[in-house]
Amino acid sequence: MLIYRNLKWSVILFYTWKSMLYYLILAFVVFLLHDYFSLLELHVPFTAISALSTALAIFLGFKTSNAYERWWEARQIWGSLVNYSRAWARQVITLVKAENPHQNSAVRELQHRMVYRHMGYVHALRVFLRKKHQYNQQGQEEIYEEPNEYSDTQAFLSSDEYEIFTQKNNPPNFLLEQQGKDMRIALDNGWLSDYRLIKLEETLVEFNNVQGRSERIKNTPFPRQYSFFSRVFVFIHASLLPFVFVEELGWASIPLSVIISFVFLCLDLIGERSEDPFENRLEDVPLTAISLTIETNLKEQWGDPRFPAKKDATHGIVL
Repeated sequence: MLIYRNLKWSVILFYTWKSMLYYLILAFVVFLLHDYFSLLELHVPFTAISALSTALAIFLGFKTSNAYERWWEARQIWGSLVNYSRAWARQVITLVKAENPHQNSAVRELQHRMVYRHMGYVHALRVFLRKKHQYNQQGQEEIYEEPNEYSDTQAFLSSDEYEIFTQKNNPPNFLLEQQGKDMRIALDNGWLSDYRLIKLEETLVEFNNVQGRSERIKNTPFPRQYSFFSRVFVFIHASLLPFVFVEELGWASIPLSVIISFVFLCLDLIGERSEDPFENRLEDVPLTAISLTIETNLKEQWGDPRFPAKKDATHGIVL
């Protein structure tokens, strides 16, 4: 997630340089053909490009607005995960208890397993949502991304459980199933009453809801027709601009058409880069930072002072 108000131009050019080079070459060629070789008589009326610009701006505004709604929904989902995670740790610590003092150590072990397994679940869900992202549109590795491996969960699970966990098609869901089994153990041993079991189950269901809503956003792409036609329309608009200005502005048509094309290109890229919030990219929801926040909160609730190292923003980016 970008947190600085000002973006580095190196990052902007990383995604725009190819299009910008095309805009510049096209404007330069049109100028040369018109002013120096008198080979170009085509002139596009300003009213035509004005109508196209208005329609394109409305179209890109609609795309960007809906892409942001997807991003914001994803952030809200993971915000609720923070809240329910804190509630889970509190409920496990306070509601799971033994009437027989001799069973306190066994209860404590069960509580530890359930609290720390949830930390593993949060990290596993982060990896699960990001795992399919490998390359950007240019076939190059994304800049400002980080390793995305299930090994991050190993410290929170037993060795046997971790081995089974890595073989599952949906590892996070497997951990929720294990939580349910431990709740059944607690009920059978008298460490949970029916009422307290229901309260824990309600929180566990919320984790299912968080995961399901996240998977819906991940697995349902933004309608491809919007992405495709926005690129086409931006390309057509940029290709026509030099023909509009060269007649009246001469050489000044080169920087003017490039600047205007750059504005529409950025509007298109803002929507495109915001529509998929779980791709381990610099504009995404900061799943790693949220996961570390949950881990820190739960360890504090448990009384474990070994908090994870906080990752500071690098170049104004929090992952």
